[in-house]
Order: sequence, then structure tokens, then C-alpha cells
Amino acid sequence: MRRHHLAFALALAFCLPLAAMAGDGDIDKVNGSARVEAGQTAGDVSTVNGAVRVGDNATVRDASTVNGSVELGTHAQAQSLGTVNGSITLGADSRVHGKIEAVNGAIRLGHNADVGGRVSNVNGAITLDAAHVAEGLGTVGGDIDVGEGSRVEGGILVDKPGGWFHFGDSRPPHIVIGPHAVVQGTLEFRREVVLQVSDSAQIGKVVGATPVKFSGAQP
Repeated sequence: MRRHHLAFALALAFCLPLAAMAGDGDIDKVNGSARVEAGQTAGDVSTVNGAVRVGDNATVRDASTVNGSVELGTHAQAQSLGTVNGSITLGADSRVHGKIEAVNGAIRLGHNADVGGRVSNVNGAITLDAAHVAEGLGTVGGDIDVGEGSRVEGGILVDKPGGWFHFGDSRPPHIVIGPHAVVQGTLEFRREVVLQVSDSAQIGKVVGATPVKFSGAQP
């Protein structure tokens, strides 16, 4: 996972400025935000220093930045989303057909959002609001909140820090599986975590942690 994120960061850093490589319908910038207005369609949307905004009901192929956030509006669609330094936010009822990746930034999936690939970062919280993820969640130093009614296939992996991604915050990540949430597959923890699971949730095999049950909406 660490090598994977390093490759992703380097690819964005070196490839995004090459606007000459852009295809028809692509939006490429170096400095400043890249935006697709509500209801519009675009190809790859990218910038280096700035945010990427995809409006409500808009459709894009890939949306990415190096230094900035990525936002997908309500009912919007994309093939994949990525950033190195910044957050990623999906609006309600949005869909990402492939993966979502951040290095240093939180990832939030709005109500009824659907992701067909994997959702992962290195540092930053991952939050699901009655959302669906088809190929699992992964982090190194971030908290994970699988909110009420959410569904995750492919399990959860919390990797151990090391190499390029060693950081000073030794606080164990806090993993919460909320009421009526479902996590299929293995929940694997390669570092110390706090794992709290609702008594109405369903989870797969747990490796490396001891689940603590809770009742009610939050632990």
C-alpha cells in the first residue's frame, strides 16, 4: 500500500502539468481551480495547484489534483478521483465507477454515494454516510467511520507506517462500524487501532484487533 501511494503521488506530480497531452474534452490547469458546471460532461479534469469541482449532475472521466481538494456534486459521476494533498468529497447519490485515492487528506462519501473501486488514503479520516464501497477501505494513519446503513465489500486494511510514510502522530486510528452497517471481507489491522462495532452491524473476520461492541447511534 505504501509503494502504491508513492507511485500515485509521483505520477500526479510529474504528469499533470503536461497539458499538451490532453484529449478532447479534457480540462488541464497548472495553477487555479478546475471546474465542471452542473449538468455538463467532460473528460479528464486536472490541476496541480488548486481544487477540482464537479457540479451536480455532471459527468467526468478522471478528476485529480496535486495540491487541492476534489469535490463531486450531488448525482455527479466520475471514473476515478485522486489528490495528493487535499480532501475528497462525494455528494449525495453520486457515483465513482473506479477508485478514490488521497495521500494526505480526508475522504467523505455523502448519503447514498456509490464507489465501484477501492477507497484509500495514508493520512486523513475516511467517512461513509449510508454509502457503498465495492472494493474495500484502506489507510495508514486515518480514522474510519463506516456510518449507519453503509456497506463495504472487500474489507478494511489499516497498514503500518514506515519508510516514506513514517509520521510522528502515534495515536491509534479509531475505526467505527456504525448501526446496521455491513463490512464484508477481512478487517486487517497491521498497527494498533481502536475498533468499535455496533451491536447491529455485520462484519467479517477481524485480524490484529479486538472489536468492542456498542449500542446506540455512536460509541
